[in-house]
Amino acid sequence: MAAEGPEAPASPGRGGAEGALGDGGDGGSGAPAPVAELPPPAPSPTEEERSDAAVPPPIPQSCNGAAAAPPEPEEPPPAAPEEPPPPREPEPPVEEPTLTYPLDFEKFWQAARNNPHDFTAWTELLQYVEQENHLFAARKAFDAFFAHYPYCYGYWKKYADMERRFDCSRETEEVFERGLQSIPLSMDLWIHYISYLQSTLDMNLPESIQKIRGVFEAAVAAAGMDFRSDKLWELYVEWEREQGDLRAVTGIYDRVLSMPTQLYNHHWEKFKEHVLHNPPKDILSPEELLWVQSKLATDPVPKPPEPEGTEAPPGEDLPPGVEGKAAATDTQEDLDQEKIRELVISMRQQIYAQNEAEVSKRWNFEDGIKRPYFHVKPLERAQLRNWRDYLDYEMAAGSHERTIVLFERCVIACALYEEFWIKYTKYLENHTVTGARSVFQRACGYHLPRKPNIHLLWAAFEEKQGNLDEARRILRCFEEVVPGLAMVRLRRVSLERRQGNLEEAEALLLEAMHANEGLPLASFYAVKLARQACKVQKNLGKARKVLVDALEKDPDNARLHANLLEMEFGADVRQNEGNTMSCFERALRSPLPDEAKLIFSQRRVEFLEDFGSSIHSLLTAYDEHQKILKQHAARKRAPENGSDEPDDKRLRPDEAAGLLGPLNFSASGGDVGSNPSAYNYWYQHGYGAYSYQTPWNYNQYYSQS
Repeated sequence: MAAEGPEAPASPGRGGAEGALGDGGDGGSGAPAPVAELPPPAPSPTEEERSDAAVPPPIPQSCNGAAAAPPEPEEPPPAAPEEPPPPREPEPPVEEPTLTYPLDFEKFWQAARNNPHDFTAWTELLQYVEQENHLFAARKAFDAFFAHYPYCYGYWKKYADMERRFDCSRETEEVFERGLQSIPLSMDLWIHYISYLQSTLDMNLPESIQKIRGVFEAAVAAAGMDFRSDKLWELYVEWEREQGDLRAVTGIYDRVLSMPTQLYNHHWEKFKEHVLHNPPKDILSPEELLWVQSKLATDPVPKPPEPEGTEAPPGEDLPPGVEGKAAATDTQEDLDQEKIRELVISMRQQIYAQNEAEVSKRWNFEDGIKRPYFHVKPLERAQLRNWRDYLDYEMAAGSHERTIVLFERCVIACALYEEFWIKYTKYLENHTVTGARSVFQRACGYHLPRKPNIHLLWAAFEEKQGNLDEARRILRCFEEVVPGLAMVRLRRVSLERRQGNLEEAEALLLEAMHANEGLPLASFYAVKLARQACKVQKNLGKARKVLVDALEKDPDNARLHANLLEMEFGADVRQNEGNTMSCFERALRSPLPDEAKLIFSQRRVEFLEDFGSSIHSLLTAYDEHQKILKQHAARKRAPENGSDEPDDKRLRPDEAAGLLGPLNFSASGGDVGSNPSAYNYWYQHGYGAYSYQTPWNYNQYYSQS
């Protein structure tokens, strides 16, 4: 039931809280048993009896079935008659027993589900189910919560602890595995999981040792490169030392000494103690021990770089002549071991120095990270800037693996910030398409389900990879979640246009026009549809009809008049003079503001002067323009508050300045296709009323949602 998002982790071993009528189960793989042959419930059912069958067993409160509620008594099957009985009628289905939740559970549950982005409502729900100590209510609540906030490692621990309190060992381990799959960089969750295994497994069994070692290896592979992973490495060292495997301890130190971590110097000191206090044959592999011995036989022993912390070997100085003897005394053996120790430390000194230099390069960045964990509260600007700078440095100077770890750390602390997810996908796109797609899925499925930019980039990514159906699905699903965004609808239109599906593109624009009928956005889509008909389909008549119909519904929209005039003027002016003049007449008869009419009147005079075929039309237009000028001048001389024109009919200064600016009727040709600057001008100024300045500036739309 936790599948709130597209990639919500399933609840293995049971079908979610609503349908989890048994605690163990294998995910419903058991075969359904006949209804008439159900045995009475046993006090302690086995795993097979608790599997999710078609007819579920009674609902226990705990995994061991201690608080199981007895089912309704069933009649025993009738005894078989002596004669063959007639075919039995199919028995009516047995009603599934319903789960009973605590008294106020529904109130908290509905508050969280009705507003899934209210983090406080979820925390109140989880706190309530913990107080009630109700297992199934907790499962239902936690599974739904993690579909929205999978980075909350503290709640994964609480979920696992609750399963453990009810002796659900299998479910406890599954919760840990789901949590670590969701947030593999959580040191606390790894350590909590390892501690759980150490306290529950029989350490006398070799498979238990092997399992814990495997979990340690998985932990350091997933999170060992984290700058703050020292606690995990230290725990691994101590555990191997408890097992008595000193060579494994040396191997762990060899790995951590090359990792830039916060306590790098502490690991170095611990390693030297490990070497000095244990025989070399116990801490070195046979191959390395043989190599060190051969090295000592040919080369002089370099002095250890830090002799202060070492102790002098036991025994006195060797007497002269002893070095050449074949049979070494105990003192000679001790001296040989000391030389081996010095060489082992000396060989790793250079690795430590290089690691120290890497740590110093990252120290200021790490010091600027004040909140490395997830929270819904916004981060300070200084921390956001620090993350940006740190990522830029690591991408330029670090290894690919270290860059990936830093990105994963960043998107935990900055999970609700779109820019870091976008930065991550752009980086991965140059390395692995599968990895980039996985990041898109996590970002859009869990953390940013209502952010448009990341969804548009995801759709563009899939389109670039040739996954057109997936790109369509992404845009369609996001439009269902956040309806009414022009940017998303236009991206769907452009996707179909690029694939040659002009009918589908037109249908999407028509659908948007009808959905926004009576709103300014309908005129915006009408302009888009007319431009497609004119420029892509080369159908001026169709484009003209679209804009004329839009003007009948929105006659005082100066942008519609201007775009219609632009398209008419873009045709052959000698053959299209009548349609162009009709645009001017329609605009001057419309309820446009006087400032707009003045501009249209002036452009009409210029058009007739340059391209008109009748002197009478020019003189008439000139006389009408003089009248409009006088009326406008009289209004300007009137007192500011005495104007009879309502405020909403006045043209704003930015509209008046740029309404017909690009229509330079004196220019040769006049086709907007031959004048790209005019097209750009119209695209920016002509659509300004709809807050759609540029095709890629989508931020202003998100606030409207």
